[in-house]
Amino acid sequence: MEIWRNLLPKLESSLQPGKILVLYGPRQVGKTTLAQALLTHVPWRARFVNADELMYREALAGQSRQKLGEIVGDAEVLVIDEAQRVPEIGLNLKILVDAFPHLRIMATGSASFDLANKISEPLTGRKITYTLYPVGYGELQHTFGALETRAQLERWLVWGGYPAIVTADTPEWRTRLLGELVGSYLYRDILELDGLRRADKIVDLLRLLAFQIGQEVSLSELATKLALNRQTVERYLDLLEKVFVIFRVGGFSRNLRKEITRNARYYFYDNGVRNSLIQNFNPLHLRDDGGQLWENFLTVERRKANQNAGRWVNAYFWRTYDRKEIDYLEEAGGQLLACEFKWGQGRLQRATRTEFLNAYPNAELYVITPENFEPFVLGQPLD
Repeated sequence: MEIWRNLLPKLESSLQPGKILVLYGPRQVGKTTLAQALLTHVPWRARFVNADELMYREALAGQSRQKLGEIVGDAEVLVIDEAQRVPEIGLNLKILVDAFPHLRIMATGSASFDLANKISEPLTGRKITYTLYPVGYGELQHTFGALETRAQLERWLVWGGYPAIVTADTPEWRTRLLGELVGSYLYRDILELDGLRRADKIVDLLRLLAFQIGQEVSLSELATKLALNRQTVERYLDLLEKVFVIFRVGGFSRNLRKEITRNARYYFYDNGVRNSLIQNFNPLHLRDDGGQLWENFLTVERRKANQNAGRWVNAYFWRTYDRKEIDYLEEAGGQLLACEFKWGQGRLQRATRTEFLNAYPNAELYVITPENFEPFVLGQPLD
């Protein structure tokens, strides 16, 4: 089954001579498949090279115009997959652009901290960057149809959206595939760095975060539980963000002294990865974390929708010391959108609504439930 990816037309329109199109994303998310699909849609002669292969890696790293020309041949489009494998990839991409001004170039990389550090300075002003996430709700609709996608909402909440999981037919096969993903791929980019050999601590850290979705995370508390110093915990969290396992959402405040902003909340880019870490794939009626899965799902799906729409927003949560809170705030263009996420029956408490709107009277405030969530995750108007 071919899964439609929203980035495909954006990548096609962004392939420009003199520019480097960079596609980031976690391992196994479908970057290679998307890059190959792109080549079937463009009208130009294309060449696909995998930098995992030694001969290509050496040729791309050699800074030799002759060797680079042998790779390019008569191609008008060059795709370099796993580009972070190439030493000094940024400098070599710059040489390619300068030597072959007609060439359209795309580079993919799974470890953003690795590829980004190597290309940012050499390619200042020359690169266009996109991130490929696990399959989003809108992409599921495009692939399966709106009715079936909505009918299987619980499946996406429990199993997530990695392509291999989306197309797997049985729960047993999904469990096995997610186990392989978490065990073999998720931390590889981190563990390949010199000095990082504590896979057990990284897994333990992620498990602690998995149980704290929707809660402020204390770095000192994490450090104590993991028997690590705070600086090490901060480093691990930063690396896990950069390889697209988790992302951070900070607290929002403009007006009230009693608003909490010090601690952050962490969410997983994929519910299936989160559930694999805690080894719980039970249906929602047999588990007590449905609200956490719902909050994680909505937060990451909104992130995907914003990227797809080309919207640049700042995302926050809002909480006061007397425990009034709103799950999600979005600030863009001077406008503030606030959303409370409810998996079951429930309303936003009147005291919370009143205090928030008194502090931010121009904000829009909504409650997002399974009955009305689709516009929110598809980036459509909520009214």
